Amino acid sequence: MVHRDVQTLIWDELRGRWLVLTPEEWVRRHLIRFLSGHMAIPPVHIAQEYAVKLGRMVQRADAVVVDASGMPLLLAECKAPEVKIDGSVLDQAVRYNSVIGARYLLLTNGLSHYFYRFDGNGYEPLRTLPDLSGYFVTPNR
Repeated sequence: MVHRDVQTLIWDELRGRWLVLTPEEWVRRHLIRFLSGHMAIPPVHIAQEYAVKLGRMVQRADAVVVDASGMPLLLAECKAPEVKIDGSVLDQAVRYNSVIGARYLLLTNGLSHYFYRFDGNGYEPLRTLPDLSGYFVTPNR
């Protein structure tokens, strides 16, 4: 960490650059460590600030995990700890996912975490995030 003026900067090892450590960025950093460390998702499969074109506007999903073939698997939306994870956050993730097409959604503010599976017709709440490790193995040819 580096302090510059009144901002705290943190090194993002995945993107190879310094970022302002906002409360939302703090949540994203911890989420990425959880995904790569605890869930064994290879860091090269985690894209941050994934561009999502909605109409003529480009929005950014906080993190998208892609499988071994590069297809979106998990869309994660991060909020600052003081932001309540409610229906508006789910609506935002669903809008993004209407373009991205990930199978799973993860919503977090670092304190509360919600998981959903898209079944083709709607979103089913899950108690936990399922084991995704099988999605990163390249099939034998």
